[in-house]
Amino acid sequence: PPSVARPVHPVLFTLFGHPFYAYGACAAMGFLLAVWLWGRMAARAGLKKEDAGDLGAALLLSGIAGARAAYVVANWSFFAANPAEIVRIDHGGLIFYGGFVFGCLALVVFARLKKWKLLDAADFAIVGLAASHVCGRIGCFTRGCCFGGVAAKPWLGVVYPADCDAIPAALQGGPLYPVQLAEALLLAGVTVVLWRAWHKPHAPGAVFGLYLLVYPPLRFVLEFFRGDERQAFGAIDIAQAVSIALFAVGVVWTFAVKKRAAR
Repeated sequence: PPSVARPVHPVLFTLFGHPFYAYGACAAMGFLLAVWLWGRMAARAGLKKEDAGDLGAALLLSGIAGARAAYVVANWSFFAANPAEIVRIDHGGLIFYGGFVFGCLALVVFARLKKWKLLDAADFAIVGLAASHVCGRIGCFTRGCCFGGVAAKPWLGVVYPADCDAIPAALQGGPLYPVQLAEALLLAGVTVVLWRAWHKPHAPGAVFGLYLLVYPPLRFVLEFFRGDERQAFGAIDIAQAVSIALFAVGVVWTFAVKKRAAR
């Protein structure tokens, strides 16, 4: 219906026959935003501005690798039949939690190389990570991946173009919940909360623990509005199971951080 908003077309423009995707542009903006924020935070953290760029590169590469690996595993039947698509991240297909795990591992290595206390590194890195995730979800919206279920009312949903191959044929033309934009908006709020918490006096590790207490519950709820195929884990999907696990880690982490600070 004309009253229903239509998302940005997945292809921003074509140059010499090569399409440039909005998804890739949003991913690049997320990287630049994270590095810019880390650059603003560097002096207060006792770091050089170059360290912000190095951290960004390390987390970007590891995050993309982990997010893509998780997506490939979750959709192995498709990629087994189309192996060339495994590396086509410009077509979309990243699972955030996979990138988060790989990014944490890369952060451990980075902190050791820079002789940086791990808890301080985690607090520092999580602010930029949350900000970059905002842009990533906007990219998902333009691509059509991570789409929502059929909206109860037309004005609550969006209709993707007919040539958006990320949306199954059965759902094309119907208004779908803009889950990606809802998550982007919530993540923007999470980023502000983390930014303010980091700039206030805090125990080492407290800001990272705050993220684990705030984002996983939001993600758990948003999963109920997703319309794409989700890998089930009993009554909940895999992302919800991971959200529960990370929230539990956040509770233990926060308790340990407070106990450590008290000592």
